[in-house]
Amino acid sequence: TSEDSGMYECRASNDPDRNHLSKSPKVKWIRTWPLEYDVLTSVELFTNAGPDIKTQVTGVSGKLILTCNMSAPYPAIEGHEWMHGDKVLQTDTESSAFTAYTIEGKMEEHSGVYECVYKANPVIKGQVNISVPPQVMAYKKSEHGNEGDTGVLTCKNPSFPPVSTWIWYKNGQEHIVNGSGRYIIKSSGNKTELRILKLDIEEDTGDYHCNASNSYGFGGATVNLRIRSRLAALWPFLGIVAEVLVLVTIIFIYEKRRKPDEVLDDDDGGSAPLKSNATNHKDKNVRQRNAN
Repeated sequence: TSEDSGMYECRASNDPDRNHLSKSPKVKWIRTWPLEYDVLTSVELFTNAGPDIKTQVTGVSGKLILTCNMSAPYPAIEGHEWMHGDKVLQTDTESSAFTAYTIEGKMEEHSGVYECVYKANPVIKGQVNISVPPQVMAYKKSEHGNEGDTGVLTCKNPSFPPVSTWIWYKNGQEHIVNGSGRYIIKSSGNKTELRILKLDIEEDTGDYHCNASNSYGFGGATVNLRIRSRLAALWPFLGIVAEVLVLVTIIFIYEKRRKPDEVLDDDDGGSAPLKSNATNHKDKNVRQRNAN
């Protein structure tokens, strides 16, 4: 900045006593050039911070209007660009020192760092920050774990600026301290993770709250943890085994009861008529014709 303008000096010496704590250097520093053993060089620094850019964010009727206004004097402008990260949001070819970009929605939905780029020689950039309190979100609102395993609960903050402090609570009251008991907390910027070692179905089931804070306020989210018993995985298998046993028993009883009847039916229907019976029927028919 302009405050850094001024005279800077860099000094070099091969005096053996130059760094001694009790002895004074043999050679005195003087502003002259050249010296046999000592060198003093002066550099004058001039800064050119460039034109000043005033930025502003205004909310009007569900819209956010971002503006940049560059003060004179400034070089010739061939156009503008609005960027969010590496993404170009808007571009034009106007030569005005004023440029604006409109966003549909609320500040909480579009927080972050935006840049207004002036196409000049050299390129001049201004920065517009949309800053909000933490908009904390739980990775999963409900987590499930097995008894004896490690439970992992995660919260994140997609808004700007980043979170400065993360705090976890159990059931909204008990403050969880990192490294205490079976709890391990890992927080980095906009993400925090709570690990619970050796889950206990009685002690660890419940609601866990992750609270975040930054320079603009506070935010939080809740994660519900449910823990299954170690035998929970066996219940479906045991249910299938029970169904198979019942089905086999029913089939066995049914086959046991219907088998004698089937044998009789086969003997009656499948056996050929006796010869004597056939003869009797023939004689009876003959007698009936003679009688007629």
